[in-house]
Amino acid sequence: MLRFAFSPTSDMNIGDLRVALLNYIVSKQRGEGLIVRIEDMDKERSIEQKEQEIVGILELFEIEYSHVVYQSQNFRFHTAMALQLLHEAKAFNCFCSPDWLEKKREEAKNNKEAYKYDDACADLPDELVIDNENPFTVRIKKSQEPIVIKDYIKGEMIFKPQDLESFIIMSEDKRPTYSFACGIDDMLGDISLIIRDEEHVSNAPKEDLIRTSLGYEKKIEYAHLSDILSENDALSVKWLLEEGYLPSAIANYLILIGNKPPKKIFHLAEAIEWFDLKNIAKSPECFDINMLKYINTEHIKMLEPKELSRYVGFADEEIGALAKIYLEESNTTKDLKSKIEQIFSQKTVPDEFKESAEILAKTIKSAPYFEEYEDFKNFIMKESGLKGKNFFKPLRLLLTGSEHGPDIALVYKYIKNYIGEIVK
Repeated sequence: MLRFAFSPTSDMNIGDLRVALLNYIVSKQRGEGLIVRIEDMDKERSIEQKEQEIVGILELFEIEYSHVVYQSQNFRFHTAMALQLLHEAKAFNCFCSPDWLEKKREEAKNNKEAYKYDDACADLPDELVIDNENPFTVRIKKSQEPIVIKDYIKGEMIFKPQDLESFIIMSEDKRPTYSFACGIDDMLGDISLIIRDEEHVSNAPKEDLIRTSLGYEKKIEYAHLSDILSENDALSVKWLLEEGYLPSAIANYLILIGNKPPKKIFHLAEAIEWFDLKNIAKSPECFDINMLKYINTEHIKMLEPKELSRYVGFADEEIGALAKIYLEESNTTKDLKSKIEQIFSQKTVPDEFKESAEILAKTIKSAPYFEEYEDFKNFIMKESGLKGKNFFKPLRLLLTGSEHGPDIALVYKYIKNYIGEIVK
């Protein structure tokens, strides 16, 4: 099994979505299921309904998963396994106060040394533990052997005993720490490979030690993805969707970034055929909005006209085809929608052309239907008696709402059935 884990404390960002997409692709390649895990232990920061929103985004991007689990549902297992480690003397109660630990950190900082917990409470006599009424945390005993992590992107990582410490697995309020909960949850979920952001690299040896200490023999593999750098550190997927970027285009870009695909433009299903974790760049990549715009334009071109029309507020093949001719100047469905809305809105005509526009509007409203633009144009020109810029400028404004844009003959091809709605 693979898993996509998230905390319902904020909007899904592009890094989160990238992790979800790659987990889905690899789960399909391996023929394994994908679990969606909601890490809801931080009740104070969790946002109501946020998990439903994020699961909805996964479904919008056609990321299939086997089931959803809530981390809080495993709390009883976290507690039971902490007690097991204490019983087997693989963990210990630590009575060091936060103030004392902060003092030790300051001392290490002043000595220009890396701080590591000194195991002050690791070997306390039983009577000092049993009779101690002070608050305590639970720490797992540090590894005496190097911890080796297989990472598909960063290669084999070796963590030496001298670089590790006896870290906290249960806080003073007896709630599991992040690493402890994740280490156990991945064990309970029978996870074989963890794909996630590189900020979690330091958690990998902790999770491995937790599982090993509990007697779990399966070695979980990892793939830690380098960061996507952007001016907005948490660029929201919801914002990109609202701005008119197609899910297929966003997925295309996030799979493309830092990768070596056989082609630039593709759909998620195609990526399953060729994607390889080992081809992912080890260094951070910059988020390129212009590349996303280019990819989005190409994906819009691939939409069937009627499907595209729904993005711009219609359900008409002609309107979808009309929207496509604006792709020379627009690259999101939001922009295209504004172009279409402009065509159907009340027009604003400069004073210079107001009189001509009124004459044209009256002529157009009383004109018969014309299949071809040339026939329409010739009839309106003859009946109105207008020529040159006094004809063409106000005509474009009346039909499109703009002084500039695509060839008016091409626009007419798709709006001829709507002339009565357009020229008010």
